[in-house]
Amino acid sequence: MTNASKMMRGWILGIIAMLVISVFPVYQAEAAGTCAEPAWSSSAVYGGGNIVSHNDHAWKAKWWTQGEVPGATGQWGVWEDLGACSPGTPPVDPPVDPPVDPPVDPPVDPPVDPPVSGDRMYVTYASSWNTSIYDLTTANIPNYITHVNLSFVRPDTAYTQGSYAFDQAVAGLEFVEGATTPNGQRKFTAQQSQDLRNNIASLKARGTKTFLSVGGWSYSQGSQWSSFNAKNVVDLALDLGAAGVDIDWESSGSRCNKGTAAQFSCSKDGEIAGIITSLYNEIQNRNANLQISIAGWSTGAYYVKGTPFEEGKVQWGSPFGGTMYRVVKDHGSKIDFINLMSYDGGVYYDPREGYESYKAIYNGPINMGMQIAPEGSGGAVLQLNAAPGTIYDAEMMNGQNNLATQYYNVETMVNYIKNKGRANDGFMLWQLWKQRVHSPAPSGAANENSAGQYVCRNLPLAGDCNSTIPSLPKL
Repeated sequence: MTNASKMMRGWILGIIAMLVISVFPVYQAEAAGTCAEPAWSSSAVYGGGNIVSHNDHAWKAKWWTQGEVPGATGQWGVWEDLGACSPGTPPVDPPVDPPVDPPVDPPVDPPVDPPVSGDRMYVTYASSWNTSIYDLTTANIPNYITHVNLSFVRPDTAYTQGSYAFDQAVAGLEFVEGATTPNGQRKFTAQQSQDLRNNIASLKARGTKTFLSVGGWSYSQGSQWSSFNAKNVVDLALDLGAAGVDIDWESSGSRCNKGTAAQFSCSKDGEIAGIITSLYNEIQNRNANLQISIAGWSTGAYYVKGTPFEEGKVQWGSPFGGTMYRVVKDHGSKIDFINLMSYDGGVYYDPREGYESYKAIYNGPINMGMQIAPEGSGGAVLQLNAAPGTIYDAEMMNGQNNLATQYYNVETMVNYIKNKGRANDGFMLWQLWKQRVHSPAPSGAANENSAGQYVCRNLPLAGDCNSTIPSLPKL
């Protein structure tokens, strides 16, 4: 090789080295630049599933939020840390030549399976007053009912495991076999205790789970909740063979500040948070195979400033507005599903908006509640069918507290959950024996059978949608 050739070779290698040094840092700088995800903004409103970047990490919102800094609220907060965020895609030189063979057929989206009916729940509360343990049979309870909630258990029950003392004085249940009467306290016989357990086992074998519903209105007005005993409640549930515990905390003394999502609080947040946490810990520590559900107040997630559910944008003046907000938002991971009491709110309460208020802060299943009229308060009457021309998602979330009567029917509610809800959202009925233990439904209104059968056929549910709840005498 000549000196000239060596010089030429060195000159060429030098140019190549300069190109390598100059080009690759540019690529690295571009690759390490701004995250691909949009930056979090304190003023923006985010819904469940939205992804943002903050402090070089990607974060996914678990529910509706505004003004809550990603990472500031820990693992139970609204933001899920997805790890270091993805860098922006570096620029790529376009191909010199166009593709030789363009695609012949456009891409086709894979088929999306419709929701499986077995994923939906239909929860019915079964009052224990004026009824018998022998009413809880597979013959009396249609098989499309997925859960029966025995109502109600005392929050401060003194039940001890193995005692099988299922009477009202100890457990709180008011079945005639163990009711408190003017003539004294009735006690379950050993045979009656076994028969109740056998009935629950038969329902379970058929596919219907039994939950113990703790609290209710009567047991929530005194001091029972302040003495909530998670151990005794779990003992009772296990002895009965129940599948879970439903917390029906209906305290009427909680007052909320109606602040923003970050500052929102109520005077009894600590009580309900303690109830859920102690029950959850008791179940986990004992490795008990029990689920937890809660009965959510109709307006329990309302009145949060800066949301579509501010007072005035939805129903005015509910004394229970917001009372479930913090426990659902902060402790939702401990709750398996919510039974929404979307009734007793009067003619201006819209169950669809009530559902959306919980959906904004909770990712689990929500069961839309129905009550057979006459309702306990408010005067609304649940109809079966919608009036001709009714649009199932009209006149809602519009900032106006408009009359909701047109939409207060089973047809509209089913259409809304089916089209706007999640695939595992379902329905709840208060209550299984409503007309038996209270007044019959008004003429033309939905009843236990027509409402349940409509949900079964149209949501749909698994089971025989033609089966009925028989008319039983009030005991």
